[in-house]
Amino acid sequence: MTAPDINSQVEQARYQRGLEVLNAVDGGSAPAVMESLADISPALAHHVVAFGFGDIYSRPGLAPKQRQLVTLGILTALGGCEPQLEVHIKTSLNVGLTPTEIVETFVHAAGYAGFPRALNAITVAKKVFAERDLLPVKEA
Repeated sequence: MTAPDINSQVEQARYQRGLEVLNAVDGGSAPAVMESLADISPALAHHVVAFGFGDIYSRPGLAPKQRQLVTLGILTALGGCEPQLEVHIKTSLNVGLTPTEIVETFVHAAGYAGFPRALNAITVAKKVFAERDLLPVKEA
C-alpha cells in the first residue's frame, strides 16, 4: 500500500477546505506550526490541515465553540500537549469562548483528568490571557 499523494487533486481539495476552516478559527499560531514542519514532514502538515480541519472540524454536527470545548478538555486530559493547548486556547477565544468559560473547562477537567493536568492547562491559559490583556479572569 502506498501513501496518498498529497499533491493529488483530491488531497489538495481536502487541504484547501481545511485551510479555509483553519483560517476562520485559528488563534494565530497554526501557520507557524505548519511552516515548522515544511522541512521535515510536509505530509504531516498537510494531514493536520486536510484531516483535522478539512474532514473533522468542518463537520456540521458541532458549532466551533463546542468543538473547542471538547478539544480543550481532551488536550488537558492527555497532558503534555501544552503547545497545542496554547494554540487551541487562542482559537477558543477567536470563536467566542470567554476566558471564564475556558477556565471553567479546566476546573471541570480537574475532576476527570486530575489537578496536575488542570493546573498545567490553567498555566497555559494564564499566559495567553496575559498576552491578550484578559487578566484577571472573573470566575463563574
